[in-house]
Amino acid sequence: MSMRRIAVIGAGAWGTALAIQAARAGAAVTLWARDPARAAAMQAARENAAHLPGHRLPEAIAVTADPATTLAGAELALLVVPAQHMARVLEGFPAALPPVLVAAKGVTAEGHRLPLETLALVRPGLPAGVLTGPNFAAEVAAGLPAAAVVAGLPPALREQAIAGLATAAFRLYGQDDAVGAQVGGAAKNVIAIAAGAVMGAGLGENARAALVTRGIAEIGRLALALGGRAETVAGLSGLGDLLLTCTGPGSRNFSLGFALGQGRHLADILAERNSVTEGVATAPALLARAHAEGVEMPIAAAVAAVLAGEADVAGAVTQLMTRPLRHEGG
Repeated sequence: MSMRRIAVIGAGAWGTALAIQAARAGAAVTLWARDPARAAAMQAARENAAHLPGHRLPEAIAVTADPATTLAGAELALLVVPAQHMARVLEGFPAALPPVLVAAKGVTAEGHRLPLETLALVRPGLPAGVLTGPNFAAEVAAGLPAAAVVAGLPPALREQAIAGLATAAFRLYGQDDAVGAQVGGAAKNVIAIAAGAVMGAGLGENARAALVTRGIAEIGRLALALGGRAETVAGLSGLGDLLLTCTGPGSRNFSLGFALGQGRHLADILAERNSVTEGVATAPALLARAHAEGVEMPIAAAVAAVLAGEADVAGAVTQLMTRPLRHEGG
C-alpha cells in the first residue's frame, strides 16, 4: 500500500522536484517553504521560480510556510533541507512527526554528524531512513529516467515509501545500509569539488578518472569504519552518485571546484549562488569524522585545505601525486 499523503519539508530545487515526483506517483503533497511570502508566491504561480524554474507544480501540491499544516494527515515526511540546518528547522515543527525520509547529504560542522544521526538527536525514536542516489533535481522534475535508493526505515514502511514515490521513470531500490548510503552521499560532494578543480586547472581526464577511483576507495574506508557495507559504496548511493556529481555540468560541487581550479576565490564563487553547495561545509567535517575513526582520506584533506585557503589547487594535486607509493588496495 502506498502513501496517500506526503509532506515535503524544504522547497529548494530537490525538495520541489521530490514534491512533483510524489504528486506524479499519486500522492497528495504539502510542500513547506521557510519564507511565507515565497510559499504564497509558489502557491499562486504554481512554480518555484527561484530554484526550479520552468517546472509546473501539479494541483496535487499545496505550498505552505506553516509547519502544522505541512504535517496534517501526512503518512511520510521527506526532509529536504541542508544537513547543516536540519536540527534548527525541525525545532520549528510539531513534536509528532510521521516516519521520515531524509533527502539531504552532508556531515554537520558541529558534531560531525550524518543526517540520520542529527535526526536521532533531535527526534529520538522516530522511524527514519534516507532517500539518496544520482539525481539532478531538474531531470527528476521533468520525469526523465532516474533511479535512487531508499535505505533504512523498518522493512514494511520502506516498501510503502517506495510504492508512494516510485513511477516507471523513477525507479527506487530498497536496502538496509543507511550508514553506507549516507557516507556515499556526503563524501561524493567533496570528491566532486576535487574533480572539478582538476578539470578547471586543465589537468585532464586521466587525472579526473584517477581521482574519482581513489575517491571511491576513501568513501569505502569510512563507510566500513562506521558500520556500512562495501556493496553499498559500489551502488547507486556511492559510485552512481559520485559519477554523476563528478561529471555532470549541473553539479554545484563540480562547478565550484572547476571555478577554484581556474583560480577564482571561494568567496566570490559562493556570492554568485542562491543555493547551498553542500561540499564546502562537509569537507572539513567529513575529514574530522574520518580522523576520529582513524580513517585516511587524502583527497578530502586536500579539498579541505584548498577551501580553507591553506593550499592552492596545484599544490594540493602535487601533494596527492607525491604520496608514498603503495598497493592499490590500500
